[in-house]
Amino acid sequence: MYPYSFSYNSGPAAPVLSLSILAGPPGFLKLLNLICASPPPPLPHFRYADLPISKLAAVLVLLYEGAGGELRVLLTTRSKELRSHPGQTALPGGKMDKTDAGVVETAFREANEEIALPLYSPHVQTLCTLDPFVSRYMVVVTPVVAFLDDLSVLEELRAAPGEVSHIFDHPLEALLDPELARKEELVRLGSEHWPYEEELHNFTDALWLGSIYRLHRFRSTASPVKGLTADILMEIANIAYARDAAFERWGPGQLKSFDEVQQAISACSQPHWQPLPGNIAPTATVLA
Repeated sequence: MYPYSFSYNSGPAAPVLSLSILAGPPGFLKLLNLICASPPPPLPHFRYADLPISKLAAVLVLLYEGAGGELRVLLTTRSKELRSHPGQTALPGGKMDKTDAGVVETAFREANEEIALPLYSPHVQTLCTLDPFVSRYMVVVTPVVAFLDDLSVLEELRAAPGEVSHIFDHPLEALLDPELARKEELVRLGSEHWPYEEELHNFTDALWLGSIYRLHRFRSTASPVKGLTADILMEIANIAYARDAAFERWGPGQLKSFDEVQQAISACSQPHWQPLPGNIAPTATVLA
């Protein structure tokens, strides 16, 4: 089925809940079960086959248990040599290739190319896919959620020269409560990676598709987690921890679902991005 059919075990991965995961803390197992509890419902106004392959992409949300029992997510800082989004935080992933069987393969192939994550590993379990997100440039991005049950795999990761400058991680729950990030060795306030006055989190409101879009930024141990990457991780954290963010996640009247965004795109002849006055000036690539 083009480009993919949903399956808990789809893609290059082992069975979803391995014995090592089942042996973990009950609370931790509950988080994983909530994430992969059910496939997303069918989207009434969307078919992947209606889009050119150049507008399809996937990212890998690789989760694992940290030393303190917390759920962490693997992230990268894009190389400053890249033409698009240089120096920005990203999830491993990218555009779909004609040879990819589906979005799961896209996510794992890109992760292999960018950070040398093995294409086929018994320690990486595909959990599920989420509803797609839409980037500022109208690319439909599908998150592929997976779990890593052996942290020694992380020691073998290598950043691809010219593509990735840094590999790091972040506690997933800190996307709902930025105060939790205080336990991390965060970049210095006022530094290149966090030039803002706020200690841990801020946001910018802008007009997009005739609605308000709220761009969130989270301070990390490397480049800030922001834009589309932050949107994806806030959604996964909301599912896993079954609670709302400690801050106001949505702007007034913001489009919240993929279906709402798609309908707005259809109704808008020239989608554009317009910062609102009085906000922190957004970067040129805030959504992508």
